[in-house]
Order: sequence, then C-alpha cells, then structure tokens
Amino acid sequence: MGLLENKTALISGATRGIGRGIAIKFAQEGANVVFTYRSSVEKAQTLEEELKSFGVQAKGYQSDAADFEAAESLCKEVIKEFGAIDILVNNAGITRDTLIVRMNEQQWSDVIQTNLNSVFNLTKNSIRSMMKTRKGSIINITSIVGMRGNAGQSNYAASKAGIIGFSKSIAQEVGSRNIRCNAVAPGFIATEMTDELKDEVRDAYLKSIPLKRFGNVEEVADVCLFLASDMSSYVSGQVISVCGAMNC
Repeated sequence: MGLLENKTALISGATRGIGRGIAIKFAQEGANVVFTYRSSVEKAQTLEEELKSFGVQAKGYQSDAADFEAAESLCKEVIKEFGAIDILVNNAGITRDTLIVRMNEQQWSDVIQTNLNSVFNLTKNSIRSMMKTRKGSIINITSIVGMRGNAGQSNYAASKAGIIGFSKSIAQEVGSRNIRCNAVAPGFIATEMTDELKDEVRDAYLKSIPLKRFGNVEEVADVCLFLASDMSSYVSGQVISVCGAMNC
C-alpha cells in the first residue's frame, strides 16, 4: 500500500522480536529503514538484506542506544546519509527480573539505562531533524507492565512507566511543530522469549488473557504502522495497548 513511502524510520533494537517485526512492516510499506543492534552481527546482516528485498534502502548500525554519545553520533550519521529522520521507534529493551529483596543496584541500573535512558538519548538526538522539517512521529514501545506492574519486575515496570510519562510530555512539547509522540504497550507477545517459558507458566499467562492467546509481533507492528503513517495525523500523547484485553 505504500503508507510510508519517502519516509525514513529509525528503529532501535530491531534484530529480533517486536523490533524486527516493525522493521519488516515499515519496509513493506515503503519506508527506508535504519535499525540498531548491539551484538547480533549475523542477524543484522540478514535483516538488512531482507528489508532491501522490498525495494527500499536499509542499513543496520551496531550502536548502543543507552550511550548518549553513541546515540548522538548515530543520528548525525543517519541524517547525513538519509536526509532526515521522519519516524523514530524506541524499541530497545532488556529485563533483569527478580524480587526487590534480591535485586541489586546493577540489575536496577542496567534496566533503567537500557529501557528508559535510550528513549531520551535517541529522541533528544533525532528530534531536531523533525523540528526542521516540521513533521515526525515518535513511537515508544512500553508495556502493560508499566501500567499495572508485575511482581519480580519492579525495575522493568519503572522503566516502562517512565516511557509513558516521557511520551505524553514530548507530545505536548513538540505538537506545535507537527511532531507526534505516542506509546505502544504490548501484553504477552509470542517471541523467542515466550518460546522458552515452561508449559505451566504459559498456561497461567494464557488464563489471564481474555482473548485466550498470545499476540504476535505483526499485530504490534500494525499498530506502529498506524502511528507512523498519516492515518494517525491527529493522534498524539496516547498509549495504545496491544494486550488481548488484559489491561481493561
């Protein structure tokens, strides 16, 4: 359909899972896709070739979004090579799950730095491009855990809740420049991570989902496509849950 033709999207953490699904969806809709990865060189090369097969430009950068200087250098290089950043998807994230009585400072700091600081870093360093062109869409991947909490994930929940507050604030700051900022909150999505769950754990999770199934990455990518495209031209400052009614 070409909903994103002539646009350049920057997606952090895109070599697997939800990020990869978003990258593929955007390329299918005509966007040039730039993505980051930290260590999966082979997966990045494979993804880059797959994206190019849709007739768009694509490039992977080995870059740590949680490092401010690395994010600054990345955005400058993307703008120099592609002209502008029209769409930013902050997707990079990690988990370090444990109960608070066992959580150490490093487990807390690692999650906050990767999940929350990276959103600030890439937004800060790409938004001037959007302000210059007076258009842009920022999509921050949060989680329903950031809205309702989850035992053993206080660090993850705090980082994802922070993303929601950040998204709403940015939407108010830059709305006058025709830049939109929204958050997408996935629930339980079938990825490599959920494939490793024990059967009894999977069954317990399924019982808590009114639709009685895990979501898939394409369903999250479809929502991101809506927010990236002009179909959502009057949608900003919102959190859209993709959770099978878990967050009702």
